[in-house]
Amino acid sequence: MNIRFVQGSDYYSLSPLINEWWGGRNMSDMLPKLFFDHFQNTSFIAESDGEIVGFLIGFLSQSKEDEAYIHFIGVHPKFRKQQIGKVLYERFFTIAKQNDRKIIRCVTSPVNKTSIAYHTKMGFDIETGNKQINGVEVTANYDGQGQDRVLFKKKLD
Repeated sequence: MNIRFVQGSDYYSLSPLINEWWGGRNMSDMLPKLFFDHFQNTSFIAESDGEIVGFLIGFLSQSKEDEAYIHFIGVHPKFRKQQIGKVLYERFFTIAKQNDRKIIRCVTSPVNKTSIAYHTKMGFDIETGNKQINGVEVTANYDGQGQDRVLFKKKLD
């Protein structure tokens, strides 16, 4: 497996895969091309034999100098459970540390139990929200009306 920084042209290869990887859900709107153009130094593509098998889009916060944010990560369904996500996260953590970031943040939907479990396993804490759904702390309307989210925070060593 090869991990490399994203390039602007990766958008055209990855964009059609996202909906496929999420079982036909329309997820590509969450990943506009501008991310591939402007977050190249903090975002990664994982490849196996020339095939994209994973990605992570992240950035260093411009307004919170000690924080970084992971916007979107995905692993091809056939390649899950092979540590690809972990390698991508660790690569991002390294870049964040090199830039004096001490906190990593990310969010997910409360219905995404797999994501919640994965982030907890990766050492993220769920932040206190203003309501609970199925025993999980949630911030109501975080991404707009009816768009509740689970907020995660990880302190880097």
